[in-house]
Amino acid sequence: MKIIVPMAGRGSRLRPHTLTIPKPLIPIAGKPIVHRLVEDIAGVLNQDIEEIAFIIHESFGKKVEEDLIAIAEKLGAKGTIYYQNEALGTGHAIMCAKDSLSGPAVIAYADTLIRADFDLDQNADSVIWVKQVDQPEAFGVVNLNKANQIIELVEKPKEFVSDLAVIGIYYFKDVAVLKNELQFVLDNNIINGGEYQINDGIKQMMAKGMVFVPGEVAEWMDCGNKDVTVETNSRMLGFLHNDGEHLVDYDVKLENSTIYPPCYIGEDVVLINATVGPNVSLGKGCHVSNSSIKNSLVQMHTHIKNANLDNAMIGSHASFDGNFTSISIGDYSVLE
Repeated sequence: MKIIVPMAGRGSRLRPHTLTIPKPLIPIAGKPIVHRLVEDIAGVLNQDIEEIAFIIHESFGKKVEEDLIAIAEKLGAKGTIYYQNEALGTGHAIMCAKDSLSGPAVIAYADTLIRADFDLDQNADSVIWVKQVDQPEAFGVVNLNKANQIIELVEKPKEFVSDLAVIGIYYFKDVAVLKNELQFVLDNNIINGGEYQINDGIKQMMAKGMVFVPGEVAEWMDCGNKDVTVETNSRMLGFLHNDGEHLVDYDVKLENSTIYPPCYIGEDVVLINATVGPNVSLGKGCHVSNSSIKNSLVQMHTHIKNANLDNAMIGSHASFDGNFTSISIGDYSVLE
C-alpha cells in the first residue's frame, strides 16, 4: 500500500499564517496537519505502508522535506518528495508523483483531518470517502445508484443530488489506472476551473465501467480558514483527551495559573497568572502572563500578556499585549 499526499500550495484562505509556513505544516494539537493525517490513515488501513509520497512546492525547503521523510520512516515506509511548483490543479499535482503511481494506494489531500475506520471494499476499483453535510451545495458531492455505487461526481450542485460531500481522500486498487486517465487529461488539455482536476480522471474511469463506492468517516475536520482551523484544533484536542493521550508537558512552569483540559501544552511553556483552556494549544517555548486563553491555537515561542483570548490563532515568535479577543496574527507579528 502507498499513500500519496498532494500538499503543494501554501493556501490563501489561512493568511497571514501561510505566508511563513505551508498550511499542511500548521500544528493541530501540537502536531502538523500532514503528520496527523498520514499517521491516522496508516493507523486505520491495517496494512503495511510501502511508500509515502509527498507533493510539495520546492520553496518549502530542505528542513520540511527531512521532516516529511522522517514521518514516513517512522511508519516503516519509504518517503519520497516530488515538486509541484505551479498551481495547476489536483490532477496535475498527483501526476507530479507519477513515478510512484502503481499498485494499491490512498490519495489524501493535506488540509483535512479525519476520525474513521477504513473498510476497503475488495470488490471495488476505488473508494471515495465522504461525509454527510448540512449544506451540500457548498461542496463536491457523490451521486449514488441503488446498489450504493458512485455513478457521478457533482461540484457544488445547485439542485439537490446528495448530502454526501467528498472529503479529499481516495483509495485505488491500482492507482496506475488513474495515472493513465490523468495522463490523457494532461495530453488533451482537459481543464476545469482553470486547472487539471482529479475528477476528470475519475469520470473517465467510471465511464469505462470501473466500480466506485463511498466510504464514510465519523469525523471530518477542515483546516481551510482561521475559524475552522481553530475549531478543528478544539475537536482534535477533545478526541485525544478522550483517548487518554498525555497532552501537557510534564515540565510546564506554572505560577498562580490553571489549565482546564483539554489542552495541548508543549515543552518549555511558562504560565504566570494565567488561565488556559479549555481547547487551547500552546506550542513549544510559549510564555503567557496575566492572561486568559480559551478555544485558541498558538504556535511556538510566542509571548502573550494582558490578554483575554477566545477563538484566536497566533503564529510562532509573535508578541501579543493587549485586550483584543478574536484575532488571527501570523509569525513574528507584534501587537502591543
